[in-house]
Amino acid sequence: MDLKLLLCSLMLLHLIILLGFCNGSDSKEMAGEIPNHYHNSHANILIEQVHSHMHHHIDHLTIVFFLLEDLKQGNTIPIYFPNRELSDSFSHLLSKQAANSIPFTSQQIHNILQIFSFSQDSPQAIAIKDTLEECERKPITGETKICATSYESMLDFLESIFGSKIQTKYYSTTHLTKSNNTAILQKYTIMGINEIAALKTVACQTMPYPYAVFYCHYQESQSRVYKVLLSGENGDRVEAIAVCHMDTSHWGRNHVSFNVLGIEPGSSPVCHFFPADNFVWVPLD
Repeated sequence: MDLKLLLCSLMLLHLIILLGFCNGSDSKEMAGEIPNHYHNSHANILIEQVHSHMHHHIDHLTIVFFLLEDLKQGNTIPIYFPNRELSDSFSHLLSKQAANSIPFTSQQIHNILQIFSFSQDSPQAIAIKDTLEECERKPITGETKICATSYESMLDFLESIFGSKIQTKYYSTTHLTKSNNTAILQKYTIMGINEIAALKTVACQTMPYPYAVFYCHYQESQSRVYKVLLSGENGDRVEAIAVCHMDTSHWGRNHVSFNVLGIEPGSSPVCHFFPADNFVWVPLD
């Protein structure tokens, strides 16, 4: 089987990912007009606004950010958890040999679209272009990053951050129970909070692409990792991973979190929940 036939077969296996492109990417630069804060009094209003986002230009994918002061047991906040699982993303990882045989640069976008038989103006093509641009974006101050197209490249990156002799462990959000009437966006009450001690962390998020691509990055500034037990209004129970970035003074002013939370760079820690197909690596004790 030649390379093009092999890639076309892979494309069919990843169709569910490609269909998701039509709803846009999970880019860190998404825009949206969202209320300034996630206090309990705003929860119902925010839910209504998100459900009508086609009219109000609100992107529900931004409903993951919150302030550190909101991380309190008993507090209720709206959260959007996409209906994706980590096992699905890992199953779509290519081998290093296969990944290295496929162009992964915006300079080769024409060839990439030909390989996967996407037209230039298709939603899938737009998502691929956005992912490549994000992967090629210059890191912000203190950031080290990679777009890992294979598990081997991810492990190589972890070794460069943590050292070759340090063992690591990853944490991801787990859906403990799902109700029969599961809502992707709903209000969750914080039932318990546990901080995961770690001097260094590497966060990895999925990127929209025909095969699995993980945007992994390490930030020199301090961050805190939490395991948060959540109870949804529809009966869902989630053990969610959250990361709080303690210093955001070096972030660009157009970062989506500042618009969502109504704050300025460096004025307050910014926290966010991880969807189930994203994860954070920490060194073992």
